[in-house]
Amino acid sequence: MLSQILPFLIPAVIIVLIIVIFAGGYLKAPPDTAFVISGLKKEPRVLIGRAGVKIPFLERKDTLLCKQISVDIKTNGAIPTKDFIGVEIDAIAKVQIMTEGPGLKLAMKNFLNMKERDIILALTDSLQGNMREIIGTVELKELCTDRKNFGDQVQEKAQVDMNNLGIKIISCNIQKMEDKEGLILALGQDNMSQIKKNASIAKAQADRDVIIAQAAASEAANDAKVKADTEIAVRNNELAIKQSDLRRQADIKKAEADAAYEIQKQEQRKTIEITSAEANIAAEAKNVELEQQKASVREQTLTAEIKKKADADLYAAQREAEARLFEEQKAAEARLFAAKQDAEGIRLKGLAEAEAIRAKGVAEAEAIEKKAEAMSKMGEAAVLEMYFNALPEVMKNAAQPLQNVDKITMYGEGNSAKMVKDIVNGVTQVTEGLKESSGVDLQALISGFLGGKIAKDAQDGSTASDQEA
Repeated sequence: MLSQILPFLIPAVIIVLIIVIFAGGYLKAPPDTAFVISGLKKEPRVLIGRAGVKIPFLERKDTLLCKQISVDIKTNGAIPTKDFIGVEIDAIAKVQIMTEGPGLKLAMKNFLNMKERDIILALTDSLQGNMREIIGTVELKELCTDRKNFGDQVQEKAQVDMNNLGIKIISCNIQKMEDKEGLILALGQDNMSQIKKNASIAKAQADRDVIIAQAAASEAANDAKVKADTEIAVRNNELAIKQSDLRRQADIKKAEADAAYEIQKQEQRKTIEITSAEANIAAEAKNVELEQQKASVREQTLTAEIKKKADADLYAAQREAEARLFEEQKAAEARLFAAKQDAEGIRLKGLAEAEAIRAKGVAEAEAIEKKAEAMSKMGEAAVLEMYFNALPEVMKNAAQPLQNVDKITMYGEGNSAKMVKDIVNGVTQVTEGLKESSGVDLQALISGFLGGKIAKDAQDGSTASDQEA
């Protein structure tokens, strides 16, 4: 049984041992620490920020601190400068162990498995000695005015020694600097005075430059303002001239337009007035003509009224004449009808018409004669009474056209008197027409009647006087 599992057990034990060995020798170095593995090989293996395996019992592991280290460097007493002024300086140097090439080997020889404090103690003496040597080569003023240059010199000189130790100086800065005599303070005060002096001078010069610049700027601004104002005034003057010219042209055009408008308006008004006057005159003429016709009708009516009694007397004679005329017309028409078939009929028709006309003329002549006889029988008083009764109506009808006129525009002188004269003439025409149609002279009747009346009144007055006497 054992012989059967032995071939499998031995390899398993070997594998387990290998796993245990590797598990116990597994290493992982941090970034700021170097693991140095040595033993099997002539050159050790260095692990920085990576993993590796150390064979137990055959290899060893050592550590080397690789992070940045600050070393406080002090002079520990006054160190004379190049100008023999003792100063005390406190500086800080930033150093780091070299991790590549020959520097790594030197660092492993000098600082392997050392703590940070031990490394600082090992480097302080060397760095202090280099700083003291550099202080003796520079003057106090240079130390005060250019500390960076001093730190660079210390770093440069000390780096030579640090290379032999496998150390790299990253930076060197002065933190504090003092002197027992107070010369740095005095130098600072002198420098401060000089600075104040220079500052005052600079300020005065700056103020002067500012005043000069302000004056120059003010002058330039004033020149620019004067130039601008002049240009603006010129432009405004040109604009005013242009505007004045435009206004003048506009006024001329407006005046021409107004004058043309007024002329046209006057012409139009004149045309309207003339047309209106002509229309009024034409209307008045029509009205006058109409009123004349009405007056004529009134005259005829008056004549008819005057002749009323005469017409009554003539009525029988007119009826008799009309009856005879009717009989003659009927006889002539009968003869005309019988004579239509031949030329004798035509001749008889002409004779019948002539006979009818003759009979009508005879009847009218007899009527007029009867009328004259009737009027001769009427007294003058009756005629005048009829005339004066009808006269107001005649005058009213003669003046009637004036009521239909809203406005009459008359040109020239004497037109209103002429219009009144025309109205009176219209009335006069009535009396003249009455005289021509009836043979009655109203003016003569009125004159005779008034003359007789006056004579009668005078006679009556004288008779009354005689009786009183």
